[in-house]
Amino acid sequence: MPAWMAFGLRWRAWPVAPHRGRQWRALARAVAAGLGLACSALAPATPLAASDAAQLGALDCAAVSAGDVREVLSRHPAPRVIALQGSVPIVTMEPFAEFLVGMGYPDERVRDPVDGRRSYSSFVDSRRVVGEVAWHYEQDGVMPILIGHSQGGMIVIKVLHDLAGNGGAAIPVWGPGRPEPEPRTVIVDPRDGAERPVVGLKLDFAAALATGSLPRLLLGQWGILPLLREVPDSVAEFTGFAIPWDPIAGTGPEPSGFRATGSARVRNVVLPGDYSHIGLPAVAHLAAQPETRAWIDAWRPGSATPQPRGVDIGNLQHAADLWYSLKRHWCLGAKALAGAAGQQASRR
Repeated sequence: MPAWMAFGLRWRAWPVAPHRGRQWRALARAVAAGLGLACSALAPATPLAASDAAQLGALDCAAVSAGDVREVLSRHPAPRVIALQGSVPIVTMEPFAEFLVGMGYPDERVRDPVDGRRSYSSFVDSRRVVGEVAWHYEQDGVMPILIGHSQGGMIVIKVLHDLAGNGGAAIPVWGPGRPEPEPRTVIVDPRDGAERPVVGLKLDFAAALATGSLPRLLLGQWGILPLLREVPDSVAEFTGFAIPWDPIAGTGPEPSGFRATGSARVRNVVLPGDYSHIGLPAVAHLAAQPETRAWIDAWRPGSATPQPRGVDIGNLQHAADLWYSLKRHWCLGAKALAGAAGQQASRR
């Protein structure tokens, strides 16, 4: 079994190739990677056309409408969404990804670039996920967004701690679908051309749905328990969702929330008690119904608009909350990338 598939919760460093043959191959890859890095550092970002720049600049990222998504954001890079499913294989994040696409998110950005699936396994080493996050950011110029359900949320938390350096070792860049990591632990930041270590990169947004302590105990994942509720500074914003009296997550009437260890902005959302742990990803119907789609598009934090009647509103609360966050960070990321491109153009 490849090392990255070994599902352990103890921190460990990736081994350096011990054999001479591997060392020569690593050297060859390093030369090729170095040439690629140099080219990417020298290749300037393309500034936006004046009309596109004006439209993007006029957007209020805290109030992105359906029209803004369709007419403005759709022309700009969207963050790759890595939706990590839980431990039960038949409960995937496919319906959640279908919901995002139905709301206007680019389909390609919710799919695994290797096999085209819209749901990622949570039986994966978090350090590999970190390496792929770094690879995607270097390629796209916008930071991926991680959303995990149940055990998938645990992987999200582990990724955040890995990025924060809590694993203690450098982490290599890892291209999607590659059998081994690349022989480098730095990327070229696509926004300013500076070299940056993978450890220390910062996500813009991440979320965990119904990630509890009880399954960690039952599955022998004890190593993560002291860190499970702690959100380090490796993410700007984090939202945790929980259901009261969730027998799978092991919550009581007042679920334990996530807490920031530093400057991360952490929100804890307690969902209605009639929501189902395994049913949380099932939100595709909300984008298909005009009534719920319009309500979700208009939703803002603290909104008191009455929920639609006469249609299926199951899972409406977290679907609206996550769509709002995704739109906002899509907008913020596009503005940051456009600003960086403009600065590069002005220096030439």
